[in-house]
Amino acid sequence: MYRVLHRSFCTFAEESTTVATTNIKSISQDLFKEKDLKTLVEKFKKASDIVRFRKKSGIYEDTVRRLAGAKRFRWIRDIIEHQKNYSDISNEGFSARLISLYGKSNMHRHAQKLFDEMPQRNCNRSVLSVNALLAAYLHSKQYDVVERLFKELPDKLSVKPDLVSYNIYIKALLEKGSFDSAVSVVDEMEKIGVNTDLITFNTLLDGLYSKGHFEDGEKLWEKMEEKNVVPTIRTYNARLLGLAMVKKTGEAVEFYEEMEKKGVKPDIFSFNALIKGFASEGNLDEAKKWFDEIGKSEYEPGKGTYSIILPFLCEKGDLKTAFEMVKNIFYNRCRVDVSLLQLVVDKMASESMVAEAKEIVEKGIKNNFCRYKLNLPVDE
Repeated sequence: MYRVLHRSFCTFAEESTTVATTNIKSISQDLFKEKDLKTLVEKFKKASDIVRFRKKSGIYEDTVRRLAGAKRFRWIRDIIEHQKNYSDISNEGFSARLISLYGKSNMHRHAQKLFDEMPQRNCNRSVLSVNALLAAYLHSKQYDVVERLFKELPDKLSVKPDLVSYNIYIKALLEKGSFDSAVSVVDEMEKIGVNTDLITFNTLLDGLYSKGHFEDGEKLWEKMEEKNVVPTIRTYNARLLGLAMVKKTGEAVEFYEEMEKKGVKPDIFSFNALIKGFASEGNLDEAKKWFDEIGKSEYEPGKGTYSIILPFLCEKGDLKTAFEMVKNIFYNRCRVDVSLLQLVVDKMASESMVAEAKEIVEKGIKNNFCRYKLNLPVDE
């Protein structure tokens, strides 16, 4: 009898779990397909009554991202404030997720309010929620606030910053242009026994190399090797860009070849860095050569690629190549800034390539993936 009852109970539990999973999946699909954002908000709030739904951070992220993209910040607040109706709000992990959602929507004041309210709900505030708040201000580009809170909150809340805290702090310092301070944080971390990781080095190398602080980047690269931190493609791309920024394209190509020998597969950002380097040196042939190399890879030129090479082609007067690239932009449904296409149209019109300029204008109007309102200059 026990075995029968046990088997029946297990079967019922399995079926209940399957039904619940299926329901969450169908709810998620329904939310994803919902086009009316107001209806989306109402459906989301209703679905929030389901415990398993509230554990699906991906659904929350996707919904809030859609609303933020449409600038429906009032509805984002509506969704997040609605979560306070559930007992989960006393769970630090759940509250930290909500703080992060506010942060990613650039709603740092609401993130701060939610953080401040946590003690009223008997919700513990550890380094987890502190990091969520720091990240919220970082996303909102409130770099001075990140620096202030990083220094104030640990003592105020008796919380010890961890690796994540330091990585957020370093990113904020780099974004505000405090490069020396950002680099010095690594020494500070070592003194108190917080080990740096690949994210630490990638963050620093990105910030230093991309802003022209090449020598500081090189010192940090050596330190990374001393610590036996294995670089990834992102790490290599940071140095490639650094070499491009200081017009060391010869070394950049050698470094690219070194990457390949080590089995590190280049990506679109690797090609963009080399194109940028040769463009900055005024070397049209090499810039075009590396653009063509993209076609031999598994990647497609993107917005970043075209924003580098099209202005350079216009500057050099190679408008035939620029025209072919613009046609590829439309053919491959690549979204670029309208100002980039207008630059090509204006340059063509000024160089008596009116027919080609007119074709671009017409394609901008007629293409169905992204409408571009371009103007054909008229001779005065």
